Amino acid sequence: MILYTMMPNELVFPYEAEADSKQQMITYQGIPLLVVISDQQNVQVIRILSSDPQHFMNERIYPGAKISSGILEGMSALQ
Repeated sequence: MILYTMMPNELVFPYEAEADSKQQMITYQGIPLLVVISDQQNVQVIRILSSDPQHFMNERIYPGAKISSGILEGMSALQ
């Protein structure tokens, strides 16, 4: 889709700060991930931040995957 407009991008596509506030960078089993906190017991993977191709081959960790709190023992937040 091509959008022909003279309006600035900020007016056409408004920035949603609330969506970014739920996102968090974590390390899970040595793999850096960008996740969104969906509820108290689950996080959902948005992006794998690693440059190692083997991390993308992991069948349990992919964009859209939900990681439950029982598995979150190996998770640490990146600063």
